[in-house]
Amino acid sequence: MAGRHSRPRRFSSPTGIAATAALGVLLAVGGTVGAVQLTAGAETERPAAVDLAPTGVATSADPGSPSASPSTSASPSPTASPKVTRSAQAPSRSKPRTATPKPTATKKTSTARPVVDTGSCGASFYSEGQLTANGETFDPSAMTAAHKTLPFDTKVRVTNPATGRSVTVRINDRGPFIEGRCLDLSRAAFAAIASLDAGHVEVRYEVLG
Repeated sequence: MAGRHSRPRRFSSPTGIAATAALGVLLAVGGTVGAVQLTAGAETERPAAVDLAPTGVATSADPGSPSASPSTSASPSPTASPKVTRSAQAPSRSKPRTATPKPTATKKTSTARPVVDTGSCGASFYSEGQLTANGETFDPSAMTAAHKTLPFDTKVRVTNPATGRSVTVRINDRGPFIEGRCLDLSRAAFAAIASLDAGHVEVRYEVLG
């Protein structure tokens, strides 16, 4: 007996084609809904979180605490800039100011030589170029004079009473050898107290120590 082969039915009518399309749509929608349900079910069943922190390290906050907030990575806090502070006032300025003391007048020490002898006599002048008694070359323009006995280099102040002018001379020569005269002045020294035309005048002398 020969076997029978089942042959698929072919729907050639429009009604059969429409039914076949509707069945395909239902199968596609059903599969999508089922996939969505499976995905939702998989999301609800999440595995428990595994604590990877090493044992003995304390966490910054308890995850179960309502006040706990997610920990953020520690970042270096900016260094506060130094505040500009005004230095304390110098001690010298905090002291009460006092009036500057006025400088006291100092008494000047007199450098004038003391007078050891005085007298009056006639004085003349000479102007020849020659050696003096102490060996110097005579200089008519220098303030020098000749005396008979006073030591060399003695200072004598000579004053002309008629004019009030005076000059200090240094003894470096001997003379004069005329009666009534005790001093022979250089030309310049005589001109400082009297006119050269006079030739000689009465003077007052003071020997300085």
